Amino acid sequence: MSQPSLRPRVALRPRLQRPPLYKVILLNDDYTPREFVVAVLKAVFRMREDQAYAVMMTAHRKSACVVGVFARDIAETKATEATDLGKAKGYPLFFATEPEE
Repeated sequence: MSQPSLRPRVALRPRLQRPPLYKVILLNDDYTPREFVVAVLKAVFRMREDQAYAVMMTAHRKSACVVGVFARDIAETKATEATDLGKAKGYPLFFATEPEE
């Protein structure tokens, strides 16, 4: 007679890793009007007026400010969209992305 298997039945599921996150950074310039920067932050990053103003002022005072942290594709898309809005109006507004540490 054969012995029954005493090992428990466990289904192994692969562990999925979260995608690496990237920061979107607003870089200050001396030419883009503050109102326009606030409008871009509200439109692209869905910020409230007071949040957008605080981010814009932080970038103005410290020359850069993290706007948000997203998955890589989303971060690059938002940064490109916001930068393109500035270019369309003739402003040197620039958003950069970099990996979060």
